[in-house]
Amino acid sequence: MNIIVCAKQVVDVSEMKVDPNTKKPILHGVPQKISDIDKNAMEEAIKIKDKHGGKITVVTVGPNDAKERIKELLAMGADEGVLIPSPDKCDYRVVSTLLAEAIKKIGEFDIVLCGEASIDMFSGQVGPRLAGLLNMPQITYAQNVNAEKDRAVAECNMGDKCVTTESSYPVLITVTKEINEPRLPSLMQILGAANKPINEWSADSLTKELEPKVETLELKGIPMERKNIVYKDDVDDSVKKLVDSLAKEGVLR
Repeated sequence: MNIIVCAKQVVDVSEMKVDPNTKKPILHGVPQKISDIDKNAMEEAIKIKDKHGGKITVVTVGPNDAKERIKELLAMGADEGVLIPSPDKCDYRVVSTLLAEAIKKIGEFDIVLCGEASIDMFSGQVGPRLAGLLNMPQITYAQNVNAEKDRAVAECNMGDKCVTTESSYPVLITVTKEINEPRLPSLMQILGAANKPINEWSADSLTKELEPKVETLELKGIPMERKNIVYKDDVDDSVKKLVDSLAKEGVLR
């Protein structure tokens, strides 16, 4: 079973702070890590490999220092890594295109695994975009995956219900954080990761179609101050005042 895991280096959002004056996030000096749900995808890839044998390749679009994050996944159990340095101007279209072209270059594969979304932007776009670009079936929001010899069967979280979906190979699967608990590599595995290959492929060598369609103009934090209004009147009067206040704030129309 040849498995490809798409992973993203992100800032550790739990360590991120917002400038109280500009409301902009302070990113300088914030630790970097592999997006949490991508580690769930990696763990699931290892389980499938343990069952069927094969090879796991990690593909990342990111800065040069993302090699250190790829080594974390190699230590977990991946066999090889691919880093594509991200262009200066990048959006989901560019990232998805680069990942798709890298996967085509890798060649034969059975399963592409992604986290349902990255913990920094949480758009959930990359997996479905990849499936479209690769013209392959997709199973999204999988909270349980059973990779059989000729098909993959997954239980998918649809919010208020769970849907069982199956697909032949090749297939792209996005997983949720509930699917498993990512393992912690041993010291020997961490040391052994240094001997596993990480290939670096330039964006230009993969495709010339790198014109982003979306430009991010500004990032700002959301003020979280509360008004703490308490209504102590008769219940009916309090409800009326609450509805009026919400209407004035634009919450109700």
